[in-house]
Amino acid sequence: MTDTAKVRLDKYLWAIRLFKTRSQAATAIDAGKVKLHDAQVKASRTVAVGDVYHVKTEARRWVVEVTAILDHRVQYSEAVKHYKDLTPPEVLEAQKSAFSFSFHSGKRMNKSGRPTKKDRRDLDEFV
Repeated sequence: MTDTAKVRLDKYLWAIRLFKTRSQAATAIDAGKVKLHDAQVKASRTVAVGDVYHVKTEARRWVVEVTAILDHRVQYSEAVKHYKDLTPPEVLEAQKSAFSFSFHSGKRMNKSGRPTKKDRRDLDEFV
């Protein structure tokens, strides 16, 4: 894709894989979770190389600089070449520590929470 092409912001955020669907990207933009220079933007805004967007997704906060225009969804290894992640390291570290204690991580912390099937059998034998 050439850098002179016009691409909507919601389509670009979907193409670089910050959002799973284009409608999720548009909803986040309408909700004010995407900002350019601390100002809300519209989903129809044209993306330009050099723009720096502050994006808040369900998983984390991003500071993304547009390095190339992308108008269609490609695999992750190709998509990361079209933006630069400028998120400060201290924000990333804070998000990692907050996310590790979340139940939404999908991983069971060692020896906590609901027992496994083996644990349940051991408990039944104990009684």
